[in-house]
Amino acid sequence: MLHAFLLVLVGLAGDPEHGELFHKWGGELAESASRLGVPADHVVYLVDQMQEGDKNVTGKATVEEISKTFDRFAKQATPEDAVYVVLIGHGSYDGKTAKFNLPGPDISAADFNTQFRKLPTKQIVFVDTTSASGPFINDLSAPGRTIITATRNGAENFSTLFGGYFVDALTGDEADADKNRRVSMLEAFQFAKAAVQRAYEKEGLLSTEHALLDDNGDKSGSADPSTNGPDGKVASLLAIGSAADAAALPTDPKLRALVLEQRELEHRVESLRLLKESMDPAKYQSELEKLVTDLALKTREIRSLEGAK
Repeated sequence: MLHAFLLVLVGLAGDPEHGELFHKWGGELAESASRLGVPADHVVYLVDQMQEGDKNVTGKATVEEISKTFDRFAKQATPEDAVYVVLIGHGSYDGKTAKFNLPGPDISAADFNTQFRKLPTKQIVFVDTTSASGPFINDLSAPGRTIITATRNGAENFSTLFGGYFVDALTGDEADADKNRRVSMLEAFQFAKAAVQRAYEKEGLLSTEHALLDDNGDKSGSADPSTNGPDGKVASLLAIGSAADAAALPTDPKLRALVLEQRELEHRVESLRLLKESMDPAKYQSELEKLVTDLALKTREIRSLEGAK
């Protein structure tokens, strides 16, 4: 594999709270791309609309701009390169067709198939972190394609947590299970899936999302892919780049522990916001207030320790 090409798409969110999270995740992935070894001209970051604090945005997430991006990648990429597409936002399913929701016309798997056929690359990685994303596996599965979805079917249509943890896996070093300084698509999938399950368990809720991975072209995703199973072998070899230097943790053991605790609290706040529609309003508000308070105290503790050094 020579070079990676990365397209990050942040689509419609449905409400400002979700939109803020989706832009945060997309922005983190786009910003970390250079540290992952992706050349700047190989990264395209498209969003539904610009928000305060957005960085590295290259355009609006529309069908037209997506098509232009694939035209560009088709000219730049070689057969030995790999193209990565990551969808963050909201998905829908009408019983026949799953779509990724965009400003203007939505985009379907058939539309992505049209774009994929432009590419000369032998490997394409498509990650749909949205609700109702499961049907994309059946529609996009083919040799040379690794397809990851946050849900196992179109009926799982609640907001998903998978995207945030998947981005964490790619931009940090915690998901690097074999410690080779690269996070593979298989490692990122396994990390995000486990983190999602823990998040639901902490809130005492049954999970409404079940991620799948398909990399053998049989149009059937695996919930537990591995290097020894039907799915997982190809995904274990594909990595956007090295995440070793991204989001580096402090070397001081005490400060490192505090930062990890801070990240966990931040994830719990994100998870709560996405699970809001599944929770009793009073319970949601109570837990959110407690987590926000705990997070503020943890941040103050970290700043105090940093100031003492």
